[in-house]
Amino acid sequence: MKSFPEKVSRVTYHVSRFTFYVFFILLVFASAKTALAQQPTPSDDDVNAIAKQLYCPVCENTPLDVCPTQACAQWRDLIRQMLAEGKSADEIKQYFVENYGARVLSEPPRTGFNWLVYVLPPIAFLAGAYILYRAFRSWRALAKQAASTGTESPTPDENEYVARLEEELRKRK
Repeated sequence: MKSFPEKVSRVTYHVSRFTFYVFFILLVFASAKTALAQQPTPSDDDVNAIAKQLYCPVCENTPLDVCPTQACAQWRDLIRQMLAEGKSADEIKQYFVENYGARVLSEPPRTGFNWLVYVLPPIAFLAGAYILYRAFRSWRALAKQAASTGTESPTPDENEYVARLEEELRKRK
């Protein structure tokens, strides 16, 4: 039979060996990259939905989704890659703004001086509608006033300018 110290040393040996294997297995699993289910590559429609909101940084006034240049094709591929990585449309647009400036956005950001783009057209439309309303109202009032007094607009004979013009035309004949 083995003595007690021999049994303890043997158990310690097995425990240390077991601990080594556990740490080794944990190290292997920690260093191995997790195999995630791959998402399908984004479709052209997904890419173009974002590219439609961006303008080509190289070509002027050309949306990124229809620009025929090689650079735009590469940028569309970059959008596809970013979508595959799981980035949102806002993150992708922010990336393009950081690299090429706010001019690449099809819709200017609603900050600072750009608010005029959103506020000025409705104000101009309402002001124009008000001016037309007032003009029609005054024209109608003049027509009613002329009808109530029984006078009509002056005939060409009564108009001094027209009379002088007709006289000069008669002289030429």
